[in-house]
Amino acid sequence: MNQERRDRLRDAAIDVLAQSGSRGLTHRAVDAAADVPLGTTKNYFPTRGALLRASTERIIELYEAIPRTTPADRPGLTTLLRTLLEHARGPGRVRVLALLELQREATRTPWLAAPLDTFAAADFAYFEQAQRNAGLPVTPQRAATVTLALHAALPHLVAQSPATQTAAGLDDLDTFVNTLLDTVYGAT
Repeated sequence: MNQERRDRLRDAAIDVLAQSGSRGLTHRAVDAAADVPLGTTKNYFPTRGALLRASTERIIELYEAIPRTTPADRPGLTTLLRTLLEHARGPGRVRVLALLELQREATRTPWLAAPLDTFAAADFAYFEQAQRNAGLPVTPQRAATVTLALHAALPHLVAQSPATQTAAGLDDLDTFVNTLLDTVYGAT
């Protein structure tokens, strides 16, 4: 099969998930979003399950392709975390919305939870290592607290609700990240 077209369909499925939610993810909707003839998506991904799996795999591929630096100190960690949150609010918004939809769908589709769980575990490990590399007094609980706070911020960032972002401190991401790190690790 044509890998370029396959990726185009998977990207279109991510767009559909972000715009219409998991219930809106249909073969026809992906065909329309990818601007391909009707039936093309069904030829590549014959079932809705295959389409969900392909979307999940693509989101993980795209996330893993984001260049990441290894912070050498706390200011570097602050910059990394702020940049990732800015990405979620900006150019990565569609992927974050789609990922949130897939996580919601996984509550009703147990097989979907496995790849998302593997992805999340790798994310937690990455952020723990980033905190360790920054010279912080890391424990698994502290690292998980920081990562969970970042994950909890995502729905609020993609919703783009100014009042909620202000109430949560997400209107100033530098302050949010610094306060989070101060709360978990103590002020520097």
